[in-house]
Amino acid sequence: MRYIYAAPVVALVIATMLGISASSQVRPRGPVASPGRLVVRVLVLTMFDGETAPWLAKESLPLLVSVPGAHAPLHCARRGLCVATIGEGKSNAAASVTAILDSAQLDVRRSYFLTAGIAGTPPRAGTLGFAAWARWLIDWDLGHHLSPGEAPHGYLPGQDVGTNVYQLNGALVDTAYRLTKNLRLADSPEAAAARGHYPGQAGQHPYVAVCDTVTDDDYWAGQEPSQTAQYITDLRTKGQGHYCTAQQEDNATATALARHGYLDRYLSLRTASDFDEPFPGQSVLDLLKTLPGYQPAVENEYLVGSTVAHYLLTH
Repeated sequence: MRYIYAAPVVALVIATMLGISASSQVRPRGPVASPGRLVVRVLVLTMFDGETAPWLAKESLPLLVSVPGAHAPLHCARRGLCVATIGEGKSNAAASVTAILDSAQLDVRRSYFLTAGIAGTPPRAGTLGFAAWARWLIDWDLGHHLSPGEAPHGYLPGQDVGTNVYQLNGALVDTAYRLTKNLRLADSPEAAAARGHYPGQAGQHPYVAVCDTVTDDDYWAGQEPSQTAQYITDLRTKGQGHYCTAQQEDNATATALARHGYLDRYLSLRTASDFDEPFPGQSVLDLLKTLPGYQPAVENEYLVGSTVAHYLLTH
């Protein structure tokens, strides 16, 4: 997700929405996994406890596996489903996923990997609560962000360091979309009211789509940065990508998986908790004070993600 925890006022808003204190953790007790290697068939990757919570509430995951170097213990079932909270931002994601892949406690040689988290969306490309399977993962941060007027959108792509963009397994993405495209997704009065402020958004409802996600440690907000995200997407994908969600981890996760030879079994699912630009008459600071689509986004990352996870477990 594109977290806005950097600002204290926003952190307080999100903590209030989650119903938790800033230091609380979702850590149900359970037996610790035995020393033998646990065969993982599907590894779900969430970034913070609010995203993890519905998986713990609705799945039976009684085993706790503590992996040195990972952000938090994994919650697992003997049938091969595990959920890992990997932390926020690229550094946390890369460190956690690498530690999990290298763990002697887990056998991930045949695992599928699924990021299930929330994100921002441009109002021209998505809506609050909608769910997007990504074909392309694009890194926003790599390159040169310049003063306005120095380059188109103030951006020059710079050197390709090998992690700037990833194209995911199209057949796997197509399967995930086919399995979920007709799901009836959750919505909320708060999300519906927020949509009504944006041209073309009134009356929309959450849906499942295939489009592309931009990864950035920097949290942007505003029309120009949103347009820059599409510009960077165009450059990195040679015009094939369609920016529709923004988050902070997926290129880092993909890098760890690629270096272990597992990228072709990775899916990125993001659901929209907020718009990345204000509605007409709204200030950017006011935009940052709320996530009007948080509730349906969290419900839908589980609903859509678990549908595919269960399919992969049984096929």
